[in-house]
Amino acid sequence: MAMQEHLDASGPAAGRRTPPTARRTPSAVRRIPSAVRGLVARVAAVAVLATSVTATAAAAPAGPGDRAAPAKPLNLLVVGTDGRDTITPRQKKAYRLGGEACNCTDTIMLVHVAANRRWVSAVSLPRDTLAQLPDGHVDQRTGEQHPAHPGKINSGFAEGGTPLAVQVIEQSTGVPVDGVLDVDFSRFMKAVDAAKGVPVCTDRPMHDPATGINLSPGTHRLAGGPALQYVRSRKVDNRADFGRIQRQQRFVTALLGELMKPKDWTSVGRLAKVAAALSPADSGTGRMSTRELLDLAVSLRHLKLRDLTFATLPIQGFHPLIDGVGSTLAVDEAQAAAVFRTFTDDVPLERARTSEPVRNQSPGPRPVTFAPVKASQLAC
Repeated sequence: MAMQEHLDASGPAAGRRTPPTARRTPSAVRRIPSAVRGLVARVAAVAVLATSVTATAAAAPAGPGDRAAPAKPLNLLVVGTDGRDTITPRQKKAYRLGGEACNCTDTIMLVHVAANRRWVSAVSLPRDTLAQLPDGHVDQRTGEQHPAHPGKINSGFAEGGTPLAVQVIEQSTGVPVDGVLDVDFSRFMKAVDAAKGVPVCTDRPMHDPATGINLSPGTHRLAGGPALQYVRSRKVDNRADFGRIQRQQRFVTALLGELMKPKDWTSVGRLAKVAAALSPADSGTGRMSTRELLDLAVSLRHLKLRDLTFATLPIQGFHPLIDGVGSTLAVDEAQAAAVFRTFTDDVPLERARTSEPVRNQSPGPRPVTFAPVKASQLAC
């Protein structure tokens, strides 16, 4: 089935292409085998890209610390926020982004980059996971200081921004966070457009009345707006947030697959544009800068999709309702501890020594057990 393209109306209009002027290839060059000419061209292009990335990284402001340096492991907190202050009225209407933002992190991934840069692990944390917010934190919305209290794990960002979000994640997982990449609606769409769209596939119709996504079976190349609809959709099946998490993992796989293609190491500036779109103007409070993202990308340039492993935080069921918090998910603590021990020990997720899952004793979702999957298995 042919790939369908879902183009963002805000993108540049396609202009007419001027026919190239015919040129004769010099006879000396024609005598060189085409395979050799192609190899020479590719080597030259890689050299140009290396120069481009180095120059871009040097020009970009440095972030706090040398977090992207090889020879030491790196733990990154990647979150998608529902911030919509910088999107246009047209985008709000077209992609159903209206309503009041809670400034929450509805997408949470804890990512471990191995010290040898040969593999990466990523664990998704459901937004409704019960967490404990620390004593003495100041609510940025009201300016009030709060004692320790329970809350959904995505509320740390809403109450205290990046610093409190990091503190809640570190306290919940036991994993120290070295850097943060927080992406709002606008930066997400710009990054996808900078990548020239991302292919996603579905084996059945996908329709979500809340986000407005409507995909037929097959493969679709999504521009920024439709891609945002895809990763936000949670009403296309009966798995709610767990189905959305799986689609988000598939989308990350597809985006990385696009950037890992050999042609992208011969496309000057494409990777730099994606990094610039993802990183915020302010790289303080632990947020990764454009320079750090580029340095990290270069250090991981030999990675393949089979070297990236995803998992979802093991869940045993629901907690009883909590006043002021609502319905929350209960973590399978024994399995989760084994999963996050792989981060602190710098070993692949597949080597996690998990125990038998705790059986769900409450109504609600079936247990989410530890089941690592290679990104290569999620690709279209």
